[in-house]
Amino acid sequence: MAFNPLKEKGIPLDKQLRNWRELNVEPYRKGEVHPYSRTRGILMNGIEVEAVMFSHQMARNTLDSSVKKMLAEMRRIEAQQQKAINWLIPADESTIEVTLGYEQVAVDLTAWLARNEPDPYLKQVYDFALLEDFDHLYRYANLYQLIEGKKADGICGELTEIMPGRPTVFEHRHPDDEIRRPMTALAAHPQSILNALTIVAGEQQTMNFYMNIGNRYQEPIARGTYAEIAQIEEQHVTHYETILDPAASWLENLLLHQWHECWMYWSVMEDETDPKVRAIYELHLNMEIEHLRVAAELMRKIEKRDPEEILPSAGFDRGLKFETNKAYVREVLRNQVDLTSKDSDFVPVATLPPNDRYFEYQRRVNGDWVPTEEVIRENAAQNGQEYRLETEGPHPVPGLRTPDQRNGEEIDYARRGSEAA
Repeated sequence: MAFNPLKEKGIPLDKQLRNWRELNVEPYRKGEVHPYSRTRGILMNGIEVEAVMFSHQMARNTLDSSVKKMLAEMRRIEAQQQKAINWLIPADESTIEVTLGYEQVAVDLTAWLARNEPDPYLKQVYDFALLEDFDHLYRYANLYQLIEGKKADGICGELTEIMPGRPTVFEHRHPDDEIRRPMTALAAHPQSILNALTIVAGEQQTMNFYMNIGNRYQEPIARGTYAEIAQIEEQHVTHYETILDPAASWLENLLLHQWHECWMYWSVMEDETDPKVRAIYELHLNMEIEHLRVAAELMRKIEKRDPEEILPSAGFDRGLKFETNKAYVREVLRNQVDLTSKDSDFVPVATLPPNDRYFEYQRRVNGDWVPTEEVIRENAAQNGQEYRLETEGPHPVPGLRTPDQRNGEEIDYARRGSEAA
């Protein structure tokens, strides 16, 4: 059934404020929560953090005091929504257990977006980074077993496979090669806009999370692993944010943000199995419908534009869904594991000349110690083998199979990278 938030009536803004008891929600039980309930909450926390930070940036670039006041009112509610969602995470879920949830979000979210992206170039943008976040999940799963002695399937279930992606050691690229070609919002497919706003918020939240919690461990291997992967998450935010339309006005972006939040809450509300959490999403959706109405009125008043010239009149006909993507990820691994980026394009690393800036950058950052490689070696030494969860058979890339399965094969990516080191 289609859903058009422009045609719905939300909760009046002056009725949206909640007290501390309402915000201090009961957390889920980590041993009972469905993995995708966890991932939906992590993603929606990122959506709300983006809403708050975007509103602050818009306020800093706005002269009209009446607009500043309206932004402040909505932002206060967005901040409350963020607390209610983020407070669902229980205190007994360790930092790395939360991290595994973040990376499961990255894998299954990015795969869904790629599968549902109508623009071929943007689909390639998602496919490219998908293999990198897939590898991060594998590295953190091994760190989890190494320092806590537990297996990641206790957090992720068997919904997402855990095995090497594009190895993190080869993901570090010169900043010039992270800039992508932007879309034009007015010409883009509505799904492309929704997809881009979703991934930017999700990856930004992962970047923020790692920047703040990566130093919470005593073990040098854990601190190093977080530091290395945190740098890739900053790369990914650059990679994704540059596909957004830089010509869109502040008010146009505000409208798109509120429209996007309506889609996100409608999506997770439709999918959520926990009735208490679903009630939170339903409440927030009704709040966001009003935020969208306010943004639309601001556009009519200030820019003299009809919001329905920007937003599709039919509303939404399908929502984002967390679901298993094992076959899709394996297909992308099989076909794209050897890619790197060059300017705004994606090319096999073997096509780069020996003096390319990629190899010089690799030499500078990797030096003589790569934490994400070391964590695999240390965990294999401690437990007899590295941790993997390969439910669909051996790794689709022969060079990334376990040593006993590899028969001396390695991917060209690894060979070229080792020559450059």
